Amino acid sequence: MTSILLPTSAGAAERYVIQNMPLTALPKGTAPAFNRVAYAAAHVVVDPFADNTPTLDVAFDWERTLAFRHHLWDLGFGVAEAMDTAQRGMGLSWSQALELSQRAIAEAKSRPGALIACGAGTDHLEPGPDVTIDDVIAAYELQVEAIEAAGGRIILMASRALARAAKGPDDYIRVYDRILSAVKEPIVIHWLGEMFDPALAGYWGSADHMAAMETALSIINSHTDKVDGVKISLLSAEKEIAMRRRLAPGVKMYTGDDFNYAQLIAGDSEGYSHALLGIFDAIAPAASLALTKLSAGDEAGFHEILGPTVPLSRHIFKAPTRFYKTGVVFLAWLNGHQKHFLMAGGQQSARSLVHFAELFRLADAAHCLADPDQAASRMASLLRVGGLDQ
Repeated sequence: MTSILLPTSAGAAERYVIQNMPLTALPKGTAPAFNRVAYAAAHVVVDPFADNTPTLDVAFDWERTLAFRHHLWDLGFGVAEAMDTAQRGMGLSWSQALELSQRAIAEAKSRPGALIACGAGTDHLEPGPDVTIDDVIAAYELQVEAIEAAGGRIILMASRALARAAKGPDDYIRVYDRILSAVKEPIVIHWLGEMFDPALAGYWGSADHMAAMETALSIINSHTDKVDGVKISLLSAEKEIAMRRRLAPGVKMYTGDDFNYAQLIAGDSEGYSHALLGIFDAIAPAASLALTKLSAGDEAGFHEILGPTVPLSRHIFKAPTRFYKTGVVFLAWLNGHQKHFLMAGGQQSARSLVHFAELFRLADAAHCLADPDQAASRMASLLRVGGLDQ
């Protein structure tokens, strides 16, 4: 069996033997149909040979970036484009996000039934003391109109500028009422917690999540014709369930909880969550198989497959949570979706070798190493750069 020398948290190294083969792949052909709407927030692949300053400039490998979207569609997922998983706000500018969205929308149109929705925010507007609520509205309108012009549906992202400019809940109501009144198709509203982006603390006008939820619910339930659903990313199953039970009929809850997604998607006697998750980028084959089981009424099989991925996800999304993108791209590299482990803004350095070693172990435990020999070879090459020879 394949083995590799991995560093430990104690500062030593141990011989690790890969124990699990990848899950049996779904038969090729028509993408599976799920009884939950499941979006995977997709990462981007950079061009490693662009002659630029990697911490300042971003150059894309468009072929591999778009091929990964087809990989997700093949497995039955919708693509949530230009979100924080794609390093939006951490290396990906609005102009780059728009080009990414336009290219991905064009690819989706080449596939009947391919689901895609794109992030619209205000990230081209620098937060500051002189930014007004009208400025925030104008910034949202610019991005929404650009994505709609490309034929895309909207995921309305939380705004750092709004969090800075708003004086209280009424300012959020004003902004969201204006945007929702104008969108062409029902949108997904994204409530991204401060654990993912510290600049979003106090969103909806309160540092208390339950008080903030009241404002969000009042907006959503007043615009049911314009809201497909809400994605909350607070890493709290209890808060998500509380909000889910109070959504107006027909409005979906999309879990963004990368710690508790298995139980939230399975649901309870009073309902369930759909999914819009960054972790689905990293565990797409396992998640697809699990959702196929759930759609067939096999909840035990769903948990048997998806359950082992939860410790992996909790490790990838551990604090500081905003650096989860590093783990997502690392696993994409191990699994052969790209030839290198480099990221926009040099974010490949945001986690330690010890972190990557534990991620490797957990990916094995979750049957998420697509080719164990290739994964071990690539892991070993990274460790050699750090001075650990095999």
